[in-house]
Amino acid sequence: MEWSDLPLSRATIDRAAARRGEPGLLGRLVDDARTRVVLVRRGLVATVGGDGVRLGLVPPDAVVPAVGPTPEWLLLGLGEDGAAYLGLHVPEAEAQADLEGVPAEDPFAVIAPGLVWSPLREVGTDLSPQDVGLATTAVALAAWHVSHPRCPRCGSATTVEESGWVRRCTQDGSLHYPRTDPAVIMAVTDGEDRLLLGHAAPWSPGRFSTLAGYVEPGEPLEQAVRREVREEVGVLVGDVEYVSSQPWPFPASLMLGFRGRALSTELAVDGVEVTEARWFARHELADAVRSAEVVLPSRTSIARALIEDWFGGPLTGPVSGPGWSEGR
Repeated sequence: MEWSDLPLSRATIDRAAARRGEPGLLGRLVDDARTRVVLVRRGLVATVGGDGVRLGLVPPDAVVPAVGPTPEWLLLGLGEDGAAYLGLHVPEAEAQADLEGVPAEDPFAVIAPGLVWSPLREVGTDLSPQDVGLATTAVALAAWHVSHPRCPRCGSATTVEESGWVRRCTQDGSLHYPRTDPAVIMAVTDGEDRLLLGHAAPWSPGRFSTLAGYVEPGEPLEQAVRREVREEVGVLVGDVEYVSSQPWPFPASLMLGFRGRALSTELAVDGVEVTEARWFARHELADAVRSAEVVLPSRTSIARALIEDWFGGPLTGPVSGPGWSEGR
């Protein structure tokens, strides 16, 4: 497979990082008739169906009547034609109730009555490269703003700068930037070329995926792979090979994909994060997926790509829904 084709890694948008600090930039873009807005709420993106799923983009002047005169615009980037794309976190109806002149009903219904909210995990494989880049950035950036309204140093309120890419503390002036949490995810095989898959504690029966975990402070990625596998299932890993990466903005992960070669095969699950683990030969996994004994991660995730890369092609059968955790 082409690792550049990972669903959430296909972005073609120009992120326009050098322009974020231009004085008055957002005001000019809002007044530009070509500018369009990506709407986000709780990790969902506004979409429209029809011949194929695509982002439900709206002009900025459709937003203000529903959310008030000073939306927190987020500059996502520029299209090939130079048109700007902004992101906006759409508040819940109750958050708007006290704003003068703003309807108390759901702002989304006012902004875009013909659009629907869609989980990026479900529609990521169907969106165009430009749309998926916009959606992934918007979901990640909006989640950061929602969860970081105050300064982590002193607790004071923060204001938005750099076109939505910085928050400044109003008390001590410190600057705060969107965070990204690196996580390793690994296709571990043994000497017989069997693949190791695990079942996480929160998942429904039958759901299996590659092992994964967050990188700890001061830890090299290769060591994170070995540590996570040993902690979760008791298997020792030797050689580790980097494969590819994919953003996973739920809310702020960057999944770093690896292959690992097991030095041991005896399984001892930790019972906390992972409650079951199994080694699969190719024919065993194909049969288990076909019979729905095993349910694999969605095709939006890098986990599915790692599994099918080892398998040598697509695996058909039921896949997981949007509730799966980090990159899996």
